[in-house]
Amino acid sequence: MAAGFKTAEPLEYHRSYLKENCRHDGRELSEFRTTTLNIGSISTADGSALVKLGNTTVICGIKAELANPTVEAPGKGYIVPNVDLPPLCSSRFRPGPPGEQAQAASQFIADVIESSEVIQTEDLCIDRGKLCWVLYCDLMCLDYDGNLLDACIIALLAALKNTKLPEVTINTETCSPEVNLEKRRELHVHKHPVGASFCIFDNSILIVDPMSEEESLCTAHLTVVTDEEERLCAVHKPGGTSLSGEKLQECITRAATRQREIQKLIDKVINSVKAAQ
Repeated sequence: MAAGFKTAEPLEYHRSYLKENCRHDGRELSEFRTTTLNIGSISTADGSALVKLGNTTVICGIKAELANPTVEAPGKGYIVPNVDLPPLCSSRFRPGPPGEQAQAASQFIADVIESSEVIQTEDLCIDRGKLCWVLYCDLMCLDYDGNLLDACIIALLAALKNTKLPEVTINTETCSPEVNLEKRRELHVHKHPVGASFCIFDNSILIVDPMSEEESLCTAHLTVVTDEEERLCAVHKPGGTSLSGEKLQECITRAATRQREIQKLIDKVINSVKAAQ
């Protein structure tokens, strides 16, 4: 009977739970799904991480390549994120060039990298005006069940913390770079941005970490990114109903708590991997 009600009247089905201050999967309104993390799972990458947020699964692989710095920023390297939503992760995505959601997610991740200063791009410069690192950060969704942005940010942050760059020296005679793959150094991660995503139901009820079904029924989406100093790095709200200052403050406070939880999780996983080596 419940299954029939859910199919025929999905919004009313969700409302019946929200009235009781809970959700159809048993979570409270402000409760995130279980988050699990693996790092270093792609042996061919310079850094990688796999994140599961409920059923939503995102893998991030980072590949470092040598390049020439731009004329505008001769003393900096650069970071190029790309979010891929292949058909295998959900029937809503089609083969072919990146769709609107994948492009928006890539742009959002690029904005977070820049505004949070997670990596200082000066650290990626090897020889000013001549040589720098480019970090290609490929984020692929393997299973889509809502809240893609939070999963992408965690995967990116964990993969950056797992990245080791080979030592590069410039040969004085030939002026060409020589890469020593045996000697690697860790990337210096300056800030730890973490996202918290929310959905608004019926213009007033706020829920965190929405599943795909909840996303499709809500009246607005919001993603808030904060770092370890509770600094606001990014706010992403693509249209929908407006939000009161009070509700927005509630979201920022919840995001700051989430940031501490995720940073603790990443540190724990990294330390356990180091202990096992």
